[in-house]
Amino acid sequence: MRPAEVIAQAGTLLLDFDGPVCAVFAGFPASVVAEQLRQVLAEGGHANLPGSVATSADPFDVLHYAATVGSDEARYVEVAFAAHEVEAIPSAMPTEGAHGLIRTWHASGRKIAIVSNNSTSAINAYLDLYDIRAAIDVVSGRTGPDTALLKPNPHLLVQAINDLDVTPNECVFIGDSLSDVEAAEAAGVRSIGFANKVGKSALLAEADAVTSTMAGLVANS
Repeated sequence: MRPAEVIAQAGTLLLDFDGPVCAVFAGFPASVVAEQLRQVLAEGGHANLPGSVATSADPFDVLHYAATVGSDEARYVEVAFAAHEVEAIPSAMPTEGAHGLIRTWHASGRKIAIVSNNSTSAINAYLDLYDIRAAIDVVSGRTGPDTALLKPNPHLLVQAINDLDVTPNECVFIGDSLSDVEAAEAAGVRSIGFANKVGKSALLAEADAVTSTMAGLVANS
């Protein structure tokens, strides 16, 4: 199915944040954040990390590992992670066409939500920075250290759907990762994969549609 067809059938738009809306760590590399989170663990006596965690450039890998170590470690790492996400927002790069899609969708009277594993504090900071908060009805993001609630778990999507007071079959979720597609399927929501990098189209093949641009969706909204 073409993205235009999926969009046309939807009454409610759910958007992942990092990717479809902006590149959160465009100016504050995720690898730097991951290293700083490893330092938090080291200061708590956990310097000897598994190889994959010790070398990962993804802060979420460190957060997930911290959750296996203990509740205190998970809480400390998550708080530090959220602070770094907020710090990264001023240098985040808006995705071409994303703000236009958000404003166009909102102007049509249809509901729209941000659904993301990123912290709500970072998402809200971005919405304020670009003055698009009024166009977003609901923000469903990370609010604590419980990584079991993050995508691919459908929890955040279900939370957004409930807060919007809509049904899953009237929603479409745009995300740029396999976990987004899996979460959408688990929540009973149609999905559009945002293939913003080479090779992602194959990764997102299980989505109802795949697009390489957010800008191309604006005319079809």
